Amino acid sequence: MPVRVSEFSWQQTPAALFLSLPLRGVCVRDADVFCGESYLKVNFPPFLFEVFLYAPIDDGKSKAKIGNDTILFTLYKKEPVLWESLSMPGVDKEMMQRIREKSILQAQEKAKEATEAKAAAKREDQRYALGEMMKIEEEERKKIEDMKENERKKATRELEAWKECQKKADGQKRVQRKEKPLQGKQAEERGALKPQSLPRKAPPTRLPTRGRNWENIFSEKLKEDRVPAPRSAGSIQISFTPRVFPTALRESQVAEEEEWLHKQAEARRAMSTDLPEFSDLKEEEKNPDWLKDKGNKLFATENYLAAIDAYNLAIRLNRKIPVLYLNRAACHLKLKNLHKAIEDSSKALELLTPPVADNANARMKAHVRRGTAFCQLELLARL
Repeated sequence: MPVRVSEFSWQQTPAALFLSLPLRGVCVRDADVFCGESYLKVNFPPFLFEVFLYAPIDDGKSKAKIGNDTILFTLYKKEPVLWESLSMPGVDKEMMQRIREKSILQAQEKAKEATEAKAAAKREDQRYALGEMMKIEEEERKKIEDMKENERKKATRELEAWKECQKKADGQKRVQRKEKPLQGKQAEERGALKPQSLPRKAPPTRLPTRGRNWENIFSEKLKEDRVPAPRSAGSIQISFTPRVFPTALRESQVAEEEEWLHKQAEARRAMSTDLPEFSDLKEEEKNPDWLKDKGNKLFATENYLAAIDAYNLAIRLNRKIPVLYLNRAACHLKLKNLHKAIEDSSKALELLTPPVADNANARMKAHVRRGTAFCQLELLARL
């Protein structure tokens, strides 16, 4: 049965009303405020404050400020007049119930309208973003097409210029080929017209020591000298240091990593399925990994109590697997069992030793969940 609060103070002006309500030492997060046009309720267990207002107010503009163990309401009146009292006079239980139901229905309709307006605004933003994206893509596509067209025109101009150069070069070669026979004929005609002289004794011809084709051999020798000799083939022996860990040997903690692998192997072997209390279980129910997967599925469906039962059974089978305590801490955190969440996170950190790269992600989750529980308990000095 809630305890109704009667200690409050209020002041008013023709346009607004100011109401101060003490919280009586209750945590601010536990205060639930509901405000309608004619109804105001504050529920902070075990206390309850409600008032049926003398006249309607504008609940959209009205405000509530919580702090220093006090809630200060600023309520704006729909009609600027001074009220004779804060609450409506002569209200019976049936009328109170009608006002409550009407206020709840109005709040639900306003929330629905706000949700629909938000969804419509989101759709409009998405349409606008899609349109802008299409414009940007169209501009980019046009820009790329213009660049392609410019490159094509440039390549066409260069090809045409090259063809023109080739035509000019071919024309010059044809002219030169036509001029050579004419020059030969002119030389023969000049030789025929030249008077014959007495024959001279021809000097003895000497063959070169290198043979008749010594000039061709020399030119071929020069060509061969220009080409470098091929490099000699060889092989390079490469030996790799055997390494089973992903980090470099100078940066890793080999001893700690081996110890962690050894502890993981021992944890998998530490099974206690031979106890009488596990004799009625099925074969898969005696496997901690199967129970862990089942607990994860139940956690995903927000069935946290059933997930805790699965993790409890898995921990009873094997108490050295840190992920079981870590997942159970997440369930306790969802159910606001903050002290149990801290215990399971601490137990997981105790098992996640020594700290190595292989368990860094799990240790981070354990610190986050334990820190979240401490923050919600307002025990910041423990962090």
